[in-house]
Amino acid sequence: MDKNNRKPSQQVYYISLIITFVVVIWAIFAQTNFANSANWLLASLTNNFGWTYLLSMLIFVVFAVVLAFSKYGNVKLGPDDSVPDYRTSSWFAMLFGAGMGVGLVFWGVAEPLSHFIAPPGGIQPGSIDSANFAMKTSFMHWGFHPWANYSIIGLALAFFQFRKNKPGLISSIFEPLIGEKRVNGFWGKLIDIFAVFATVAGVATSLGLGTLQINSGLKYLFGIPETQFIQISIILVITVIYIWSAVSGIEKGIKLISDINLYLAFGIMILSFLVGPSVKIINSLVNSFGSYVGTFFQDSLNIQPFGDNSWINGWRIFYWAWWIAWAPFVGTFIARISRGRTIREFVLGVMIAPSVASFIWFAVFGTMGINLGFTGQIPMETLKGIVASPETAFFAIMKHYPLGSILSLIAVFLLGTFFITSANSATFVLGMLTSNGDLNPSKKKQFVWGILQALLASALLLAGGLKSLQTASVAAAFPFIFIMILACISLWKALSHEKI
Repeated sequence: MDKNNRKPSQQVYYISLIITFVVVIWAIFAQTNFANSANWLLASLTNNFGWTYLLSMLIFVVFAVVLAFSKYGNVKLGPDDSVPDYRTSSWFAMLFGAGMGVGLVFWGVAEPLSHFIAPPGGIQPGSIDSANFAMKTSFMHWGFHPWANYSIIGLALAFFQFRKNKPGLISSIFEPLIGEKRVNGFWGKLIDIFAVFATVAGVATSLGLGTLQINSGLKYLFGIPETQFIQISIILVITVIYIWSAVSGIEKGIKLISDINLYLAFGIMILSFLVGPSVKIINSLVNSFGSYVGTFFQDSLNIQPFGDNSWINGWRIFYWAWWIAWAPFVGTFIARISRGRTIREFVLGVMIAPSVASFIWFAVFGTMGINLGFTGQIPMETLKGIVASPETAFFAIMKHYPLGSILSLIAVFLLGTFFITSANSATFVLGMLTSNGDLNPSKKKQFVWGILQALLASALLLAGGLKSLQTASVAAAFPFIFIMILACISLWKALSHEKI
């Protein structure tokens, strides 16, 4: 048995390493060719299959909600007598840190400002309409859709892993559809290898982009120059911490840093709310949520058959593709920490709690940015310059508010903890996926993947290939749409055999 388990594990491990190295070498040494190929592939997919991304993400939301409130809602992710491994606050902290991470700080100010100064056709830039559009759209991109997308893989994997005692591999989900033989054969390995590559590529680009923002924050606060040496040094320091936290295990390392991360995030939100335009923030939260819910289905399926879809392709469909690319990693990690919860508890916890936190986050920081533009404290031309460098947007806006330096300092620490929570979660998941689903993968494999992620981020940062790898990973995630739809079917089929 052990012998049989070892072989596929090593195959997935080595093939994943080879594919990752080949893609990265291509991205570094043939930058132009790689960038052109990635951009062409993504443009082709978004232009021809944008409707597929929109429709599938809505299907994931509907499926998750229907499942939560169906007769299967009380089914435990584990034996009937199992209880959750982690208290709810720590569970939320870990899934939130793994699922959004650096992106919230990176885009919290920059995205609403982007839509405010450059909304799609028919909306006047810098107007009340553009401000409302900016906030509603940010809610859309960071709300229920991405978390429903994560919940599909997470829920299916947790069910088969803990209730059916299958290996913690994404391929295990498909046994009811394709049988055990195919799951353990070529098709199962292909799914797991794809999941590994998607995780490595997605996390490496996020680490690189996060490093740029940490460096810009240090420059703003302490005058530390934005150089490649400083950026590599940041990656080195953070790598030591996230590898330590990953190999220390979930209880000791990942949980601890996730809890710290949660306190920092709520701390900076509360402080920013107090020094910012508080009433406008509350009004923005209420109004934007109402607009978001009111046009939810319309916006979910908004694509022009005869008009220009450049904005939809560049923003919404890119986001949907990015969240799908992250689904294998985040879903696997969420599954790992969700043993003992009911399906209803899982879906509502994964979809609602982080979404609400994201809404509040964007209401606070988005409103703080837009308010400066709307009141004329920052001219529109200056705002365009700020948006052009999203890694500096947070710091450029905060300096106009009381305690701006303190807020920026907290943000730099928060970037670091978000950086760590995403990377240590990914390192742990990569260890699982390349160890035949072992819930406690070897420290050696976690160490290898931790180092590899750091090397990839550093190499791509030096070579200027971060954006290209991000584009490539987003494009490569297209087949995962169909994998996730099949996962829904497989999970429902398996649940139909449960004695309710």
